[in-house]
Amino acid sequence: MALGRIARLGAAIALGLTGISSAHAAESNEFNQLFDAMLGTEVRKPQSFDARYDSPLSKTVAQIADGSAGRIGVYAVDLATGREVSVLGDQRFPMASTSKIAIAATFLEGVEKGRWSLTSEFPLMVPVASPRFSSSKAPVRPGQYMKAIDLIEIMITRSSNPATDALLAVVGGPAAVNNWASRNGISDFNITRDIATLVRDDGEVDPAQRIDVRDSATPQAMVQLLAGLYQGKFLKESSRNVILGAMERCRTGTRRIPGMLPDGARVAHKTGTLSNTASDIGIIHTPDGRAIAVAIYVTGQGSKPARDAKIASIARALYDGYQQAPARAYANATY
Repeated sequence: MALGRIARLGAAIALGLTGISSAHAAESNEFNQLFDAMLGTEVRKPQSFDARYDSPLSKTVAQIADGSAGRIGVYAVDLATGREVSVLGDQRFPMASTSKIAIAATFLEGVEKGRWSLTSEFPLMVPVASPRFSSSKAPVRPGQYMKAIDLIEIMITRSSNPATDALLAVVGGPAAVNNWASRNGISDFNITRDIATLVRDDGEVDPAQRIDVRDSATPQAMVQLLAGLYQGKFLKESSRNVILGAMERCRTGTRRIPGMLPDGARVAHKTGTLSNTASDIGIIHTPDGRAIAVAIYVTGQGSKPARDAKIASIARALYDGYQQAPARAYANATY
């Protein structure tokens, strides 16, 4: 560690021990960034509501995302106004199957560059039974050949793992997806293993108690991914429509982001589930024309239904809160 960074961390810790008021928000944020950079596997809980959450919506979301029964991370941006809400938005959580959006985007970039097409056929990568942790990569075998457009459809709408690993193998594995994210300015994002290996070895680390940087991202990074796709920053409109269209047809997670929203709410989303963790990321469209990019990661809480309910409650609070807030000073914002 550099001596200068240690000194700054010490000063920040001193501030934390004496109590940080809202007037010291900048110092508090610096402390969080230094803490994560130098002690990134430690778990931080949300700060007190008065110190960090400066709007009724932020405070409401923070209260729902109480981390006493397991870490909860939330990041949301109103893409019409640029208004953000964050609760542990800069802390890493297991991506699980929410990473499939980035895998699809990496493949579609290859389509745009002429490397393959949406009608190109590739085999499903079907897992072969093997003991946990018995190899660095779980064995798979080629299965049924399917067109790429159909692989994307089932990997997003049904969260098919064999379809995901098929396209992951085509693009060049996790490193290729990480490279795509990095080139597009998305940091705090890391795919380490294919899905077969991730699922086989699931449960090694309890995400409610410890941060594992493997196959993880921050909620903020995932909103960057969603916003960039929605705003056309990363891919052409035709490719964007393939991903967002499939997300609108998502069949998993009906009790997560969509669970408590009004019947008329339009949602494009992708879920993720692993041991003691559940997540959902997506775009929520409100009747007043807003598009809200949302990433919600929940650990612990005692059960899967409880984790799902937390996601649904947070999504509803965001949906209601953004509509009640005046659209001011941020018109035509980009993220």
